Amino acid sequence: MTHINDNFLRLSQNYLFTEVARRVQTYQARHPEADIIRLGIGDVTQPLCPAVVEAMHRAVDEMARKETFRGYGPEHGYEFLRRAIVEHDYAPLGVRLELDEVFINDGAKSDTGNIGDILGRDNLVCMTDPIYPVYMDANIMAGREVVSLPCTADNDFVPDLPGQPVDIIYLCYPNNPTGTTISRQELTRWVEYALANDALILYDAAYEAYIRDADVPHSIYEVPGAKRCAIEFRSYSKTAGFTGVRCGYTIVPRELEARTSTGERVGLNALWNRRQCTKFNGTSYIQQRAAEAIYSPEGRKQVEATIDYYLTNADIMRTSLRDLGFQVCGGRNAPYLWVQTPRGLSSWQFFDALLQGPHIVGTPGVGFGRCGEGYLRLTAFGDRADCLQAMQRLALNS
Repeated sequence: MTHINDNFLRLSQNYLFTEVARRVQTYQARHPEADIIRLGIGDVTQPLCPAVVEAMHRAVDEMARKETFRGYGPEHGYEFLRRAIVEHDYAPLGVRLELDEVFINDGAKSDTGNIGDILGRDNLVCMTDPIYPVYMDANIMAGREVVSLPCTADNDFVPDLPGQPVDIIYLCYPNNPTGTTISRQELTRWVEYALANDALILYDAAYEAYIRDADVPHSIYEVPGAKRCAIEFRSYSKTAGFTGVRCGYTIVPRELEARTSTGERVGLNALWNRRQCTKFNGTSYIQQRAAEAIYSPEGRKQVEATIDYYLTNADIMRTSLRDLGFQVCGGRNAPYLWVQTPRGLSSWQFFDALLQGPHIVGTPGVGFGRCGEGYLRLTAFGDRADCLQAMQRLALNS
């Protein structure tokens, strides 16, 4: 008889965002007249910038001609995109990378979950609470033990170093869901801890393009020694509106090593390359040409304008919420706002109250971990008119 992976039975019945969608759909079916403003799931609303659209059209035209048609691409990704990443995302930070340290993917979500394929199941995993659900669920699926570091108002939502030796550490900054950032000094402490304890940091920098403060690092590799202890994930989803296009990348430095069961040190770059060659056929040529266009002079200006648009949304929402008496974290250097629920309501109670009252959809904080109870995540990715309308509705319902 076929046996399942019993670890899947340890997962919650519904993925967080699936449950949010289910509740919204149920309410909408019962109240078709309700004008619902969705500020929950972090999907974007602004269209692809002109430079990206033009690049995609050119790539499609190439695929329509025999002499320029392309089939399977390299698993690492095309050199033109990897070179653009090295030259534009890292060189200005003083970070030197080789092209074969860059792996193009179909979005950061995939690789943050799949990276566990090359890591042993007996590793002790450490992650903050609250946390992006994919990190937790992927490790539960693999059967790994996870310890959590509470991030609460008491510690300004910045985690303390682990009180015990751990093997794998997930960090996400700017943070999803709390919208907090980490200073260069704080990140240096984590790198020093990982080096001292022979631990691996999995650093999700999907929202680094929203950073405006000089003391907030854009990459973990800005910290000396980080190449020996960290893998970094980035995405074009929230940077350039690629949620429906799907493209991102992962950095696995050559000098990064981990131990085999017998104690031998092995490079993770080669292991990840082997995994990708076996289980991934690469991101499409059209998507990669679209991503390359982000780095053109026109593309950079256009993408920056879109990011400014969302950051302005965040500022409007943060100011309005605080004026209404809400306790709010995030919204600066990040597209997320972490809102404390009023009157002692639970996360789901506040979610339902917003949906049924002012018809606003957020994401219940408890879905990101136990320490998320009593909070709701709002995103700044909505249309400007919707953000303004949502704040007006909240003011009328307060």
